[in-house]
Amino acid sequence: QLQFVESGGALVQPGGSLRLSCVTSGLTLDDYNMGWFRQAPGKEREGVACSTRSGDSTDYANSVKGRFTISRDNAKNTAYLQMNSLKPEDTAVYYCAVVMPVRHGCSMIGTGAWGPGTLVTVSS
Repeated sequence: QLQFVESGGALVQPGGSLRLSCVTSGLTLDDYNMGWFRQAPGKEREGVACSTRSGDSTDYANSVKGRFTISRDNAKNTAYLQMNSLKPEDTAVYYCAVVMPVRHGCSMIGTGAWGPGTLVTVSS
């Protein structure tokens, strides 16, 4: 059974940084492209970042490009999201998930299995 457990969310001031972690189980992480998603209050879940199985190709939503970095440690079955220069509009519950495979690179389309997420609040 696929499981994702996200952690690392917190209350942080604008301009601050956080590193989110996602421990996976029920799968061999290096068999899958992975992504990070977020859902802000009253909004739909959106893709934030994705990574190919090896991590050699990544993609980001325009709203986070240059500020967020996705990475992974397949040996630990763990994915990470480093978030810098945080803004109030980054406030959301963040989730990791396996993403749909594509011919080139990675997608930000989840495959339907979600963990509980971790709450990031950016506020002064």
